[in-house]
Amino acid sequence: MKSYKAKSAIVSRKPYKKKEGIWSVLIALFDENNAHLKGKEPSKVIECRGISEVEVKDLVSFSFFPTGNDVVINNLENLDVNWDKKEGRVVLKGRQNS
Repeated sequence: MKSYKAKSAIVSRKPYKKKEGIWSVLIALFDENNAHLKGKEPSKVIECRGISEVEVKDLVSFSFFPTGNDVVINNLENLDVNWDKKEGRVVLKGRQNS
């Protein structure tokens, strides 16, 4: 597990090169809230390959945007990313402030 300091994160998927196959999850970290509305570059991008599930724990407020298949998490203090390569699973856990 790695812990990252960030104000917000965008979680999105990146398809496998073939139509069927294993997907990658991209986690973009930002230094400000709602960076997706401002066209801001992420401070860090984490690519987790071979993922079939993303679980979110202890984060009480986040938004899902079906037009882009993205989840936006604002008001972060930190985000912990636990990538289990063997299980094909990523668990996101963190702290938020109001």
